[in-house]
Amino acid sequence: MVKKILIDGRQDRGVLYLTDNLTLLRTLLARGEKAAAILTEENRKEDFTGLPYAVEHVEELEPGDLIRLYRRLAGQPWEILETGRCRLREMTAMDVDRLYEIYADASVTRFMENLYEDREQERRYIEDYRKYVYEFYGYGIWIIEDKISGTVIGRAGVEPKEGEVELGFVIGVPWQRQGYGYEVCSGILDYVKQEIDCERVLSRVHPENQASVGLLQKLGFYKLEEAGRDGMEIYMYPIDKK
Repeated sequence: MVKKILIDGRQDRGVLYLTDNLTLLRTLLARGEKAAAILTEENRKEDFTGLPYAVEHVEELEPGDLIRLYRRLAGQPWEILETGRCRLREMTAMDVDRLYEIYADASVTRFMENLYEDREQERRYIEDYRKYVYEFYGYGIWIIEDKISGTVIGRAGVEPKEGEVELGFVIGVPWQRQGYGYEVCSGILDYVKQEIDCERVLSRVHPENQASVGLLQKLGFYKLEEAGRDGMEIYMYPIDKK
């Protein structure tokens, strides 16, 4: 069985193949087609080595699921959510130069780690992040774009950290004090409630970073721990899925 699906999304145009024939699948992939396996009882014990993705219950897949699968196979970022002014999507190596522009202001890195000195090392880090964080967990730190201009204005999201889910965010200096942090982080917390199985979200912040402390408190976080050896305080936001 093979299904040929026309992908016609806002940014995506192409064909996605789904098949339970693993020999055919390898042929399609070798031709550069976007293709994934359909997992069945009959092929479940076959060798899936080197095959990128397998799906079950194809009839239950929504159009959005097919677009996300297509984008994974094409190496393109997923669009995660939108707020009033912003769009959040996954990072790619193409974002590196813009991120260096944002992080060039000393005030941005006063309370957080800087990027790698070597831009190629940063690009490799993002490629690994896409593979080992986005593709494994389905979430992570995302790029923030202005919806109208497409300008990258920062990044924010939630990451898996030591069995917890941790919020992180940075807004470029020209867009600070305009409500972007609250707007974006509110959208992320709503996304967590709907899409991520967790009971709370943590955020680590330096006590002298009063702008971030104030934002966390406005979002509904409260202090869980005083500053530890690394000088960071831990704030917590309880997730109520009711």
